[in-house]
Amino acid sequence: MIVAALALAICPPGPRDNCVVDGDTFWWSGEKVRIADIDAPEVNGKCEHERNLALESRDRLAELLGNEFSIHREGQDKYGRTLAIVKVSGRSVGAQLVREGLARTWNGRREAWC
Repeated sequence: MIVAALALAICPPGPRDNCVVDGDTFWWSGEKVRIADIDAPEVNGKCEHERNLALESRDRLAELLGNEFSIHREGQDKYGRTLAIVKVSGRSVGAQLVREGLARTWNGRREAWC
């Protein structure tokens, strides 16, 4: 599915739509989407390094999603989020975040950022 460009804000507390939660999760048209091929640091991480990197990752994802992007759904995770490969100009957003050091390639389990 191709999505028209729309600047996504950072998600506020409360109901969410068309906003970025963190470096690997965003809301789009009422659907919570988890980028399937990466793991990004958590905003409420265990150390200052993780929390700072998480904010950079979240902000960069919001910037990348300000372009026309596509969502290639691959099912759902155990939390009910849509798992998807997200692309801008045919290139994986997840791979871009990994190249920039703002996420890791998903290997099937969480690893510490601290």
